[in-house]
Amino acid sequence: MGFWQRQLPLFIGTRYSFSRQSNRFIGVVSMVSLLGMAIGVASLIVVLSVMNGFGGELRDRILALVSHAEIRAQSGDLEDWSELAGLLEEHSAINGFAPFIETKVLLASQRQVTGAQLVAVDPNLEPAVSAVADSMLAGEFSALEDQRYGIVLGNLLARGLGLNLGDSVEVTVPRLTLTPLGAFPRTKRFEVVGVFSVGAQLDSNRAYIALGAGQKLLSLGDTVHGLRLQFDDLYAAPQLSRKIAADLGPSFQVRDWEQTQRSLFSAVRMEKTMITVLLMSVVAVAAFNIVSTLTMAITEKRGDIAVLRTMGIRARSVMAIFMAQGLVLASVGVAVGALVGVLLALNVSEAVALLEQVFGFKVFDPQVYFISNLPADLQWLDVLLIVGSALGLSLLATLVPAWRATRIAPAEVLRYG
Repeated sequence: MGFWQRQLPLFIGTRYSFSRQSNRFIGVVSMVSLLGMAIGVASLIVVLSVMNGFGGELRDRILALVSHAEIRAQSGDLEDWSELAGLLEEHSAINGFAPFIETKVLLASQRQVTGAQLVAVDPNLEPAVSAVADSMLAGEFSALEDQRYGIVLGNLLARGLGLNLGDSVEVTVPRLTLTPLGAFPRTKRFEVVGVFSVGAQLDSNRAYIALGAGQKLLSLGDTVHGLRLQFDDLYAAPQLSRKIAADLGPSFQVRDWEQTQRSLFSAVRMEKTMITVLLMSVVAVAAFNIVSTLTMAITEKRGDIAVLRTMGIRARSVMAIFMAQGLVLASVGVAVGALVGVLLALNVSEAVALLEQVFGFKVFDPQVYFISNLPADLQWLDVLLIVGSALGLSLLATLVPAWRATRIAPAEVLRYG
């Protein structure tokens, strides 16, 4: 079979796709299929890009306070953390480390009582593993070093408790103090020396105190709960954590940020997966509209099929003609949808800002949400997967009607018209 004979089904299928002599109703159905495919592909690209943007914002803001990895002793508290820190200095990928103690506490002001996550840190070493010192709204993080019983609160936590700089707050830890009068919860009054904000949920439930104050409050002596680590590359943290765990041996437990924040990021991935499946149904509906288009086209072209078969064209070539017709329509819709989707994803923040300006409303009110604009992160792998899935569904949709075209009997069509 020559080259032109092999290309004949594609040529005829393309001509059928854009023929102006076809039935007008078939043309309308074809256009609906094409537009549905374009809208579905564009919507998927834009929505996934926005979800990637939200995921990135969430990750960056959470990891502003959460270290890339942490080391704990398998047996409990870490007794000689400075010796462990000396061993970690041999790893060139580690940018910094800092000891920490963390526990759940109750914070009580004159107007409110609320739960919080209390973290005791070394004010000099903590900036090497988190951005809390760079996220201060009021006061200085280094004030924890000067004020032994000072405390730094998240801005939403401070607002909920009605506290400002210089105010006092009572910290109650889950430990009991035995006295002649009985057992009482251990409570200590701290002075607010700073307020931070990272624009995430941590602003509403996290508080920092000095390491020495935390050790005394929890009666830990010179021990700490563990060491926090900061690497050169955030995304290399899982691999580097496994290497450090292997070097340190079974006496230590090393967990990276994907493990410590597993539930949060798993929820984000699940939401992305579910939205992808739901929006892919739009693409699937558009793809299977091609079945209707091809079925009507085959009915209209019965005479053409009969003539082609009597001229010697094989059944598989007839099948290829109508598969080509369906795929050409789908390809145009996918191409238009991908182009529109990529352009919107790259300019979604500007588009939302324009809509806000025209209609006079705010999509994300900074007083309510942690963000003020719509983030987007276009990932080309997502685009390729969406385009490939749409074309794959379209190919499946063409198989049945194209196969039915091969079942048409040429003699019967030519005899009875």
